[in-house]
This record gives sequence, C-alpha cells and structure tokens, in this order.
Amino acid sequence: MKHIILTLTVLANSVLICAVWRGLTLGDITKHSSAVQHQVGLHMLIGLGALTFAALVHAVVLTWLIGTGRFVEETTMAYSMSSDFHDRSRQLKYRVLPGMVVCLLLLVSTAALGAVADTATPMSLDGILGLGLNSAQFHLMGAVATVLANLFVNVQEYRVVSANSEVVDSVLTEVRRARSERGLSGKEASHRVPDTSRHLSRATPRR
Repeated sequence: MKHIILTLTVLANSVLICAVWRGLTLGDITKHSSAVQHQVGLHMLIGLGALTFAALVHAVVLTWLIGTGRFVEETTMAYSMSSDFHDRSRQLKYRVLPGMVVCLLLLVSTAALGAVADTATPMSLDGILGLGLNSAQFHLMGAVATVLANLFVNVQEYRVVSANSEVVDSVLTEVRRARSERGLSGKEASHRVPDTSRHLSRATPRR
C-alpha cells in the first residue's frame, strides 16, 4: 500500500506544482485577448484538477487507515491479542488527521482566492489589510503555502502508512502463530477454520 500512496502523492504534488507554474506564466491577465483568456482557462482547469486529485489522495489515506484500524481492532479481539496493536494503529491515524484538515482548507481557500483574482469577477482583495498586495498576489501566496503544506503532510502520511503496514503485518503474524498452535495452519486451516471476515464484527474478547 505504501508504494501506491507514494505514487499517488508524487502525481498529486506534480500536478499542484504544474498549476502554480501555469499561473506564473500567464502574463498580464487584464488583457482580454483570446490567447490570454485561453491560458487563464487552462490554468483554472489544471488547478481544479490538482485540487481534486490532492484531496482524493488524502481521502484514500484516511480510508485505508480507518479500514485497517477496524481490521486490527476486530482481529485482536477475536484472537485475544494485546490491545497494543489497536492502540498503535489508532495513534497513527490521529497523527495525520490535523494535517489533512489543514491541507483541505488550504486547497479550498486557494481555489477561492483564484476565483477572486480573476479579472472577470467583481470582487477584489487589492489593498486589503493594508499590505499593499493585490488579489493575484494573495492567490500566489495561498498556492505556494498549499504546495508546501501538502508536500509536508504527504510525507507524514507515507510514514504513517508504512508504520501502520508494519502493525498489520505483526497482527497477521500473530494470527498465523495462533492458528499454528491450534493445528490449523496450512491447507488444514482453510478447511477447518470458517471465514473470520464474516464473524469478526460479532467476536468478543476472551476473558
């Protein structure tokens, strides 16, 4: 799974950087020529695509962490394992949640700033807060902050996915050991052990 996450994060950040680069090369967007407007439209499409793909990567990571966390919880209950496995998996999940929320807020905020920076909209942030910045500069600052934050959080997500994969592997190792001790390993286990995936939700820990 970590290899899939790595591939997705590289692609997502590459598209984000491409969107920023397209924005920097737009030139004077106040010119209402067809060539400039075409470039603006292309930048908007790439930006929206980058926003969607980056958000999708965070969603995939969170979904995988929730799913494996449930698997670890129910498997440790069914086989009377230590709760340390589930505690570790839960800690890893909550470690990346704040970063995910920040990234999603930045992605949406940057898109909104981009809409304000469009000369076709009546809104403007020029000179707001007395900073002497215009709408396009606010949009650029938001875009750079979004790319940097997304890169940082993606690295954290990759580390968490790798660590959680180790937890899952440890649980599976304990399951194999428990079945082997009960004489249920190998082909014999496939005939004598029912499909636990259908019963884990009803399993209770042994006292």
